[in-house]
Amino acid sequence: MPLDQFSIIESTLREGEQFVGAHFTPEQKVEIAHALDEFGVEYIELTSPAASPQCFADCKRIASLGLRAKVLTHTRCTLEDAKLAVDTGVQGIDVVFGTSSLLRQFSHGKSIAEITDAAIEVVSYVKSQGVEVRFSSEDSFRSDKKDLFHIYSAVDQIGVTRVGLADTVGVATPVQVHQLVSVLRQLVYADIEFHAHNDTGCAIANSLTALEAGATHIDTSVLGIGERNGITPLGGFIARMYTLNRDLVKAKYNLPKLRELEQLVADITGVSVPFNNYITGITAFTHKAGIHAKAVLNKPETYEILDPVDFGLTRYISIAHRLTGWNAIKARAEQLGLTMTDEQLKAATAHIKMLADAKPLSLADVDGVLRRWVEDGKTHSGEEAADRASLEEEPGD
Repeated sequence: MPLDQFSIIESTLREGEQFVGAHFTPEQKVEIAHALDEFGVEYIELTSPAASPQCFADCKRIASLGLRAKVLTHTRCTLEDAKLAVDTGVQGIDVVFGTSSLLRQFSHGKSIAEITDAAIEVVSYVKSQGVEVRFSSEDSFRSDKKDLFHIYSAVDQIGVTRVGLADTVGVATPVQVHQLVSVLRQLVYADIEFHAHNDTGCAIANSLTALEAGATHIDTSVLGIGERNGITPLGGFIARMYTLNRDLVKAKYNLPKLRELEQLVADITGVSVPFNNYITGITAFTHKAGIHAKAVLNKPETYEILDPVDFGLTRYISIAHRLTGWNAIKARAEQLGLTMTDEQLKAATAHIKMLADAKPLSLADVDGVLRRWVEDGKTHSGEEAADRASLEEEPGD
């Protein structure tokens, strides 16, 4: 399908609750739901109301908030769980059943025939209640394809809204995802949802590949939190899709809200946003090497595939180090309102590099060198001697 027709099923309040550091209070769940809705995700998925009385109450409360996003919940493929979910007032129910031989033998002990019968019963009931319904296999990529296609065809014939493929243990490769989704796309009329775990680092690549092969919905969580290493991170998926169709992603989602959303979830779960996090990491738009800095100063696209302005962020040119270049130093001098010739700037840059070889520098150190160069009118050799003396005066350890 065209890559301009996709929806995000945001599962921070379901998969994210399975993250070891997550214990969302009812108020925190409401706060996260509002933040996700402000960002613009199409669906918000909640923990099964069968999990606990509080989970039932949370589903009911969030379903009644009047969000623009559709509110879903995720349940086992049983009539009892489905009825409980319908009672919460959610707009959709995502039912799941393990289909791999491992899960059938060591988890629920059901045959493919029994799974198919249960799927038909539950999907039929949910549809009769006027609620959107998805049937997903669990551990899809270690399941027999014939078994999968048998079950999917059965629920597709009775009008399931979506069928889901889940790479539950993160074992799938992009090639395997493309092959399976491509065949499934030819077999069913329903939409196709893809759920990728990140145990082997392929969640974002696999999610994109699923869309390229015909999937319509991708599961994400904020910062990728979830069981074990989690699932496709919302920010990383947004970054990937932005590079393919910037205008579409900017129109669909409130991108400047991403940083606030991630910080909210990080604070609640007691983790830090990684330094190299997609888009919002502290180094995401930081440039250091001289050749990079020069090019970015002239045209940011040379070394930036994402525009920080679209996310309410700014780029940073790091100059206080031995890798700095004179173009970056020139830009800093201009920011400070200092007038220097190119020859002076090149000499000052060489001097800064020399100092950086002797000790770590801060931006204040660089600014001090530039100001003294201009204000005091010192010669390069005099400046060097003064700074070397300053270094020698520092106490040792």
